[in-house]
Amino acid sequence: MASSTPAAASDRSQREHSIHKIPEILPRERVFPIQIGGELFKLSGASISSDAPSYFSQYFLCQIKSAQENGQDISANIRTLYIDRDPVTFGDIALHLQGYHIQPRDGTHFVRLFADAQFYNLPKLMSQLYEESIFISIGHREFQIPRDVLTDPGNSPNYFTLGFGLVFARRDEVYPGLEREGLIRPPSILPPCVPNRSADTFAELLHLLHGYPVNIRDEIHRDELLRDARYFHFKGLEQKLIPHSISFNSLRQRNEIVLRLENVQKSGISIVHDQAEAGNEDGNVAEDDDALAGWVNYARPYVDDSPAELVLEIGGEATRIHFTDDGPRAEFFGDTRTRVAKLLEVIATKLSLPPTTQPLGLLMASGGARSLPAMPGNTPLSEDLVLVKFGAETSIILDGDDYIFPQPQAAESIDGASANSRKRRRTDTTSTTEPLEGTEWTVTRGQWRLRIQRSTSGKSNVECALEAVCLDALSSELGRNKRRGFLRN
Repeated sequence: MASSTPAAASDRSQREHSIHKIPEILPRERVFPIQIGGELFKLSGASISSDAPSYFSQYFLCQIKSAQENGQDISANIRTLYIDRDPVTFGDIALHLQGYHIQPRDGTHFVRLFADAQFYNLPKLMSQLYEESIFISIGHREFQIPRDVLTDPGNSPNYFTLGFGLVFARRDEVYPGLEREGLIRPPSILPPCVPNRSADTFAELLHLLHGYPVNIRDEIHRDELLRDARYFHFKGLEQKLIPHSISFNSLRQRNEIVLRLENVQKSGISIVHDQAEAGNEDGNVAEDDDALAGWVNYARPYVDDSPAELVLEIGGEATRIHFTDDGPRAEFFGDTRTRVAKLLEVIATKLSLPPTTQPLGLLMASGGARSLPAMPGNTPLSEDLVLVKFGAETSIILDGDDYIFPQPQAAESIDGASANSRKRRRTDTTSTTEPLEGTEWTVTRGQWRLRIQRSTSGKSNVECALEAVCLDALSSELGRNKRRGFLRN
């Protein structure tokens, strides 16, 4: 077997010397007595100096200096240090001082090591414990979690970093408000424990936090995961769990994200203007109103790197379309109306428009903008009934049957049979040749794109229109009753 070169041996010797180098704080060969509770420990000066300056090194160093100043024998002047703490925990600390790696066994063992390392002021042991995994009990089941999983920027601050800040704080902030000088004993610390949550659900959340996928079995399962993700304040994880669909629309040459209205966050909204997309190829300077025209885009906070065109899903029969002389308009009810109004306020802010069109004097007299009801008509981008646009590519199911929305004819030379087929509802009995003005549709579920365009109402320069993508609607109570089901036995 070939021997190593002298240079390699020298480098290895220097590395070993630097790793095992112990500062000369106390005499290395001298033995120092420490009694913890009812058990006496005898540690060499080398062991105590290996993690110093500490409570122990300072105590014995003061005795040595006092003996030297008074000309006394050091051995006779060394007194036993007595500390009323747990000898079992200190047994592990003594092993650490002797050079062994100490691994916390469970949550109770971790907090005891943590508290005593702070109390004895052992810098190396404290640094080691600040890098160790954290033991947390959820639903009476203990989890060992790497610290960086809970401190990931997308999911922190969270329930644990805020509620159990002691084990996440900096070393100089461990006992805020307590004077460390003269502290008889550290305050008692309990392991992080959340008994009122499901251990199985948390295990799945932890699996997701580690970057692994979880098979969501059904909507009930998704709701359980979302409820606990919100409880523990895992914001990034919540955004991954909410129902959504991200895809590339090859016909529009754009990325799209389908998202429910209740899951839209204002920080994820952005506007992509038409001029920015086209690059203003013609070189002409457009009017200011046209410069604002574009599409509402969305990126999930903490998760998505780039925004995609937003396709907004609204359900719950909370939308009613009125076919008026000015065109179709959407009315919203309940919480949906409030959410739509808040969404339009955010879009107006993104466009640098005022949040409301009410005069300042009227606002001050009524208590400010917050006192106004959350309605689309109180925003600069819409009337109370929001403008709706139907295109030839809009997919519509009306009363359970496919429906093609009639489109204005560009020329009279179009073949009559073809035009009638475009205007005909896909049923043998109903036709769309009758005008829709004065009728109403209730939308059970609908998907919409949000278009920013030049205003047609004169309320402001621009407005937000809902461009229908996919609708499931009812035209009457009869259509709704056809969908009713009987209760199960």
